[in-house]
Amino acid sequence: GLAVLHMAGGPAEVVDFQGVLAAAATPAAYPIDPDLPWTIMGFPGVAGRGNTTGPGAATVPGAVAGLAEISARFGRLGLDTALEPAIALAARGLPVDWFATLQIALCAADLARDPGAAAVFLPGGHPPQPESHLPMEALCATLRALAKDGPDALWAGERGASLAADLAAAGSLITQDDLIAYAPQRRMAETAAHREAVLHHAGPTSGGTRLARFLAHLGQHLDPPHPRNAPSTGADWCCIADGLDAAWAEHKALIGLDAAPDSDAASAQAAAQAAAEGPPGCTSSLSTVDAQGNMVALTYTLLNRFGAAWLSPRTGILMNNSVAYFDPRPGRPTSIAGGKRINASNMCPVIATRHAQPVFALGASGANHIMPAVAQIAALMLEFGMDLEAALNHPRIDASDRGSVRADPRLGAGVLAALAARGPVEIAQRLVFPKLYACPSGVARDPETGACMGINDPAQPMGGAASAAPFSLPATEAAPTERP
Repeated sequence: GLAVLHMAGGPAEVVDFQGVLAAAATPAAYPIDPDLPWTIMGFPGVAGRGNTTGPGAATVPGAVAGLAEISARFGRLGLDTALEPAIALAARGLPVDWFATLQIALCAADLARDPGAAAVFLPGGHPPQPESHLPMEALCATLRALAKDGPDALWAGERGASLAADLAAAGSLITQDDLIAYAPQRRMAETAAHREAVLHHAGPTSGGTRLARFLAHLGQHLDPPHPRNAPSTGADWCCIADGLDAAWAEHKALIGLDAAPDSDAASAQAAAQAAAEGPPGCTSSLSTVDAQGNMVALTYTLLNRFGAAWLSPRTGILMNNSVAYFDPRPGRPTSIAGGKRINASNMCPVIATRHAQPVFALGASGANHIMPAVAQIAALMLEFGMDLEAALNHPRIDASDRGSVRADPRLGAGVLAALAARGPVEIAQRLVFPKLYACPSGVARDPETGACMGINDPAQPMGGAASAAPFSLPATEAAPTERP
């Protein structure tokens, strides 16, 4: 994951806890299979889908170390206290609603390949029915160990040894030495000035550099310049599409991405795989603001839906499939190499300040769709003066230098016609499934009044916004008159 943190009165910092390849990883361990479709990350397929599914697809995980670092460096609660709700949830079991049943069913074939994952997510060999709970005893025990002994429990402790043993038994290259050697990185956030605001982002290992490139394009080419109430013309949206495509083209050149083989069969295979694997998959994005104006934008991920679809039976941990971030071909900027950290993520947490005061924090899930969504929401607020709620609910496009633009029909016939004159357009609604756009969320704060708001993508059922909300109990109840 990646977190951008802005403490009131101080600079913005980044905690980078992205995955690292096992020390023993080599391109030879992931031989290319030309008969498989290219992955959603834009790389050739690997024999047995070994870079996207199963224990070999996992990088050394960084979430525990990264979140513990954030808690220790910036938090007010101890890690044990912060983990209490997660422990309670794991003890109760994963709640299954219609959305969980859908997600599990979509990944059932891959989950069934692993006995550990199947035992948890496919009771009786089938996706669970809604209104049930999936027991997670092993994960609960792991969380209790983390609360008691801290993050080292998962690396050098008994739980770390169990995780390493499970990985080794399944054929993973990750060792306990790899787990122990992992450390998050801390650095100052990179910045991009736009209008009267400064955007703080996680740099080129994230989508932040692309976002900055996009906003620079708008600053140079949007005509007439701001302020206006909304991007209402076809010219506005063509400029937005051009900016997104240009940012992505620059990014692809930097990391050495090639176009996938251009054949109908390959395109159909890739589309089918993308629908099966995401986006969005197992990515979580959250933003938070407190009464002092401290802000955090945090995004972390297992990458595809259910990550590697492989679960460590002794620890209950569902592993990522972040080897998919790496090019199986040698000699490229993102090529597989032992101990290499993910250096080209799509995650795009960002915080905007104005006159050194934090005004909003944004992020999203959704793989390649993340940066276009976050960039547009930021532009709607900075260029057109929208508030967070209006900007996040506004219809969007999706463009990433892929030869076409996806557009929400709510943009209107005039905008769609202008985009179609520019190039191929895919008209697609924002739906729960198939999810063809990112799932953004964010918080905002008025520096003058201190009023805060939060909002989540309305097409994402498993999300929302929350705050301290006292309420009064009936006087007849023997309980405090106010609870958070």
